[in-house]
Amino acid sequence: MGAGKTAIGRELARALDRPFKDTDAEIERRTGVDVARIFDQEGEAGFRKRERRVVDELTLEANIVLATGGGVVVDPANRAALARRGTVIYLYATVAQQAERTRVSRTRPLLDNENPKERLQLLFDTRDALYREIADAVIPTDGRRVPTVVRQIIAELDAQTDD
Repeated sequence: MGAGKTAIGRELARALDRPFKDTDAEIERRTGVDVARIFDQEGEAGFRKRERRVVDELTLEANIVLATGGGVVVDPANRAALARRGTVIYLYATVAQQAERTRVSRTRPLLDNENPKERLQLLFDTRDALYREIADAVIPTDGRRVPTVVRQIIAELDAQTDD
């Protein structure tokens, strides 16, 4: 959360001349309501069920850039689909950077509590190893601009193609 998945994904898709897809945006498009509303109505479990269906479908599409919600890796089926069907880039951001980037957001239901930084740390502690488990590359985003990160991702993809 707050690593820059959507902004970097959009820019990467433009640079690679590929369609950009975002799992959260797709869920919102299908339901007609925002993610926060889904969490309110169905809880996290309901949202994750919808997310699993969307990940399964979108990972079958060829030559797209896909941005996922931060918690996508908690579900083993999502990890398997992502790892098997594409190249996974883990956009790594420290908890301090995540807290800074998300501090004014009103659209992150998992941070709607008294201590968002503590919640971010708990989420990071759960998710970091799961991302690393399936990542083809880990790209740091702390203090970096979107174009710089995109150039690094493209260089990494080129290097993997050369192997």
